[in-house]
Parts: sequence; C-alpha cells; structure tokens
Amino acid sequence: MRLRSTWTDSRLDDFKDQVNANFAELGKRVDHQSNRIDTLQHTILIVGGGLFAAFVAVLAAMIGLIATQL
Repeated sequence: MRLRSTWTDSRLDDFKDQVNANFAELGKRVDHQSNRIDTLQHTILIVGGGLFAAFVAVLAAMIGLIATQL
C-alpha cells in the first residue's frame, strides 16, 4: 500500500474532526477520573478524621485513668 504524498482538504477536515472527537472523549475520561479521585479524597479525609478522633478519645481516657490512679 502506497502512502499519499498529498492530502485533500476533505481528508484534512476528516482528520481534524477525528482528532477533535478523540480529545473530547479524552476530556470526558479525565473529568470522570477527577470526580473519582475527589470522592476518594473525601472518603480518606472522613475515615482519617474519625480515626484521629478515636485516637484522641482513647488517649484522653488513658490519661484520665492514670490520673485517677495516682
């Protein structure tokens, strides 16, 4: 198969349209992944905050227990 040495205007327009469609699809995928990452980050913050609060509560209980035994 021989490659063309010149491109017609209609072929260039078709190529441009296909490139634009591919970039639009890529943009949709990036937006979807960005939304998933935002959701994951929110979940990590909620779980991390809960674990930190539990740690502080246990630490306070231990300090209170030690203080009452002295």
